[in-house]
Amino acid sequence: MEILKWQKIASKYLVKEKWATLRVDTCKLQNGSIKDDYYVLEYPNWANAVALTIEGKIILVRQYRFAADIISLEVPGGVIDDGEEPEAGIIRELQEETGYSFESCELIATLYPNPATSTNKTFTYLLKGGVKTHEQHLDEHEILNVEEYTIEEVKQLLKDNKIDQALHVAALYYGLMHV
Repeated sequence: MEILKWQKIASKYLVKEKWATLRVDTCKLQNGSIKDDYYVLEYPNWANAVALTIEGKIILVRQYRFAADIISLEVPGGVIDDGEEPEAGIIRELQEETGYSFESCELIATLYPNPATSTNKTFTYLLKGGVKTHEQHLDEHEILNVEEYTIEEVKQLLKDNKIDQALHVAALYYGLMHV
């Protein structure tokens, strides 16, 4: 059977904020049935990085994540600003979060965090040749530590399930396939 896109019949915004927008849609499915109250989250796009220092170590950041109430070990990254290209966004995020600059930057994956309910994409980059060029320039709500790990240490962290954020795990697997 051919799978067809749903038709949006109606849409209403319930929340429209800078970091998240929630709308409820009414859709017609290909079999003619109507799906009421289909909730969609509109988040901004993100970029994240598998970032290697000039010595070949992978840069990770450790920070508290309120919603999950965990101290999380993650790849660096963040929101792509309005009008900003994803590659420019990840270069900016790395400089702000880690203080590192890189010799190269390559897009290695584009993923949807949750295509069933969210509209955003996450762009994953592999950056190589990182050198600490300046101090961190964190947002007022960011408190994070920059840590460096060998490739073998990162593989062990993944094997031991020590990285909790699913998109960051995916980024590291993609990155490891490219190094």
